[in-house]
Amino acid sequence: MTYRKELLLFLLLQIGLSAMAQNNILQKGVSDRWTKDSRTIQYILPSRIVWMSDSEGESVLHPENLLSDFSGQITVASDQNCILSTRKTNQAGILLDFGKELHGGLLITAAIRSANHPIKIRVRFGESVTEAMSDTDGNTPESSATNDHAMRDFEIELPWLGSLEIGNTGFRFVRIDLLEKDVDLPLHSVQAVFKYRDIPYLGSFKSDNERLNRIWETGAYTVHLNMQNYLWDGIKRDRLVWVGDMHPEIMTINSVFGINEVVNRSLDIAKTDTPLPGWMNGMCSYSLWWIIIQRDLYLYQGNYEYLKEQHPYLSALLTQVLSNIDGNKENLQGGTRFLDWPTSESPEIIHAGLQALMIMGLEAGRDIANWLQDSDLANRCDNATKKLKKYVPSHQNNKQAAALLAISGLGNPEEMNRKVISVNGAEDFSTFYGYYMLEAMAMAGDYTDALQIISDYWGGMLDLGATTFWEDLNYSDLKKAGRIDEIVPSGKYDIHSMGGGFCYKGLRHSFCHGWASGPTAWLSRHVLGIIPLEAGCKKVKIEPHLDNLQWVEGTFPTPYGIISVKHQKGKDGKIISDIKAPDEIVVIQ
Repeated sequence: MTYRKELLLFLLLQIGLSAMAQNNILQKGVSDRWTKDSRTIQYILPSRIVWMSDSEGESVLHPENLLSDFSGQITVASDQNCILSTRKTNQAGILLDFGKELHGGLLITAAIRSANHPIKIRVRFGESVTEAMSDTDGNTPESSATNDHAMRDFEIELPWLGSLEIGNTGFRFVRIDLLEKDVDLPLHSVQAVFKYRDIPYLGSFKSDNERLNRIWETGAYTVHLNMQNYLWDGIKRDRLVWVGDMHPEIMTINSVFGINEVVNRSLDIAKTDTPLPGWMNGMCSYSLWWIIIQRDLYLYQGNYEYLKEQHPYLSALLTQVLSNIDGNKENLQGGTRFLDWPTSESPEIIHAGLQALMIMGLEAGRDIANWLQDSDLANRCDNATKKLKKYVPSHQNNKQAAALLAISGLGNPEEMNRKVISVNGAEDFSTFYGYYMLEAMAMAGDYTDALQIISDYWGGMLDLGATTFWEDLNYSDLKKAGRIDEIVPSGKYDIHSMGGGFCYKGLRHSFCHGWASGPTAWLSRHVLGIIPLEAGCKKVKIEPHLDNLQWVEGTFPTPYGIISVKHQKGKDGKIISDIKAPDEIVVIQ
């Protein structure tokens, strides 16, 4: 037995040394210059063919072959091909649907053909069928797509026999057109190259309302796609770290994935890119959101060492914020005064929102300062907050402003909700600030209207074929709109090409935008009822609000493990709860 053990140890050592040697060869000459990608790559076949240039079998032959499995290795014996042909027509094109929104590119494999020269094709990516069928030039809504942040419309040459990987964008649909005349192009395979973080969904949400379940999952998936090397706002556009956008995203990450390094990386690059007295992303409100995020992140994740690292910058930033108070009013200067795009042309609404947001930022700063035992900074934040609360600007009958006034304590939540936020249901909701409108409604105890708005507004996107949530939605457009996964019929409103405004007008509009994920975090917090009370979830309150639901169950990630809850209404209407939490967590009901 001793001999066998020694032999086994020897073999394991040799295997280890061999692996090290190979690794050293791999790294030699490049290891000091490489960056490891934390993402996973999968190759996905199309799920259906949406459109072809003809149905007579002249320009597109055997398209069903593109839906068949492919080993990944092209051979000279390949005969199960889709043929794009311009022998009898001037056009050969096909539109593929990959079933759901993805981030990445395309792997096109061309089979052997008689002529061995490259052949030219045009590739168009789209988050909707309309976008994949559109052009990038012209003055019509159908030509409003852009290559601004990621190439979605371009021409390339395919090899005679081989594969070519192209593209780096957000998409669900791909159109391929053969540009050369009097030729045949045998396509053996067209696969999506899916790039994502291979991380578990630790949080979950299920209820007797399947529509709410889908909304929760869609919000989670929307943010997951945007967790690339950094936490982006959108995978088609802008593919940037916008700090304000990050707050709903991070609240969703806290509820679904728990601790993930992409959050800290993104907060850090925002700080590094913004030496004071600058404002993050050039907007004073986004620096305030950075402070609020730091507070909420510590409350959920409890990483004290990371919080300590922020102390010098945070202290200087809060001092800068304090210097932008005039009496008892915010007077934020030196950057763009911005809440969200629908309010961007109203200085009065922006002022009301910034007054509230400054209070929210200073209260977050006070909490952080107390955690860091910086009593002087905490007192300065607290005193300034008391001054600011003596002045209440008008909400101008605007839902964004009313929501922030309620959350900050400048307005009575019940009054803000009754007079402004809940009026006409989902009308005038926005995908970004809709999260804060829902939070204000929860503060007012109006769970009935909040759940209905979630179902109507975010569920309305699902009704039109969405698999991720959008950058913008005008609620009134839903009733007249065609589906995004079909060629929009004549007489129907094309919500992608005809909708939107400001930076997201027409097909520039992003259909996977992390700031729209708010309902996921909201449902976990207010329906499952899981609310952290102490840093790192050491103490949590569980207070479910089922409203018309009969039951709900789910999980919630914490630094100590998973909290599992199940709430069910009894015959008397009272909620019976089954709660399982790690021993380290104090649960208050």
